[in-house]
Amino acid sequence: MGRAFYFTRAIYTDYYGRGGDYYGRRRRPSWSTDCPEADQHFVLGLKHLTDIDAFDLQHLVPLEDPELRDFPLLYAVEVGHMALTDTEVVGLRNYLLAGGMLIVDDFWGSREWANFEREITHVLPEYPIVELPLDHPVLRTFYEIDSIVQVPNVRNGMRGGPTWEQDGYIPHLKAIFDDRGRLLVLISWNSDLGDAWEWADDPFYPRMYSNYAVRLGVNMVLYGMTH
Repeated sequence: MGRAFYFTRAIYTDYYGRGGDYYGRRRRPSWSTDCPEADQHFVLGLKHLTDIDAFDLQHLVPLEDPELRDFPLLYAVEVGHMALTDTEVVGLRNYLLAGGMLIVDDFWGSREWANFEREITHVLPEYPIVELPLDHPVLRTFYEIDSIVQVPNVRNGMRGGPTWEQDGYIPHLKAIFDDRGRLLVLISWNSDLGDAWEWADDPFYPRMYSNYAVRLGVNMVLYGMTH
C-alpha cells in the first residue's frame, strides 16, 4: 500500500440505490456526501497535527471488498439511509470482528436513527448500542474532550443556527463494544463532523465546531490505529 494510514470511507447500498427513500426520492449515493472534500481536508489536518504518514487523497472501499480488512478505521456518513445487502452485512461484520472499527456520522433524528439501528443490528445482533462514557480512552487519546458538541451542517453553522436537524435536538456519541470491551462502532448522531472538516479553513465557519470535529477525528484515528 505504501502509507501507514488511509482514511477509508465506506461505500454501501442505500434506499436511493434501491428505488428511492421513504418518499420515493432519488439522488447521489448517501455514502458520497461531502466526499472527497471532507476526507481530504481532515487528512490534511491530521498530517499537520500528528506525524502519521497518511494518504493524501480520498480512499473508498465497498463493504464487501476483502481488502477492507487492510484498514483499521472505516468512516460512513448518512447511515440513516442505509439499506445493506446481505453481502455487505457479512463483509462489515467480518471486518469489525476481525479488529476493524467503524465510525458513523451525519445522520439526524428519530427516523434516521431507527433505520441505522435496524441495519447495524443485522450486522452485530449480539451487541447492544450504548452511550459512550465520557471517560472512555477514545476521548483522551490525543486531545482531552470533556463534552459533546453538536456540529451543524455548514449552512446553519455559518448563519448562527439552528444546530439541529429534524428532531435531532441533542447530540450523542454512542458505541458498540464486544464482550471484551473492544470498541467496534463509534456513532456520532445528531451531528455533522464531516461538514466541519470540509469547511475548517473557511474564515466564516465557526471555529468552535471545526476545532471539536478535528480533535475528535484525530482521537478516533489514533485510537483506531492503536487498538
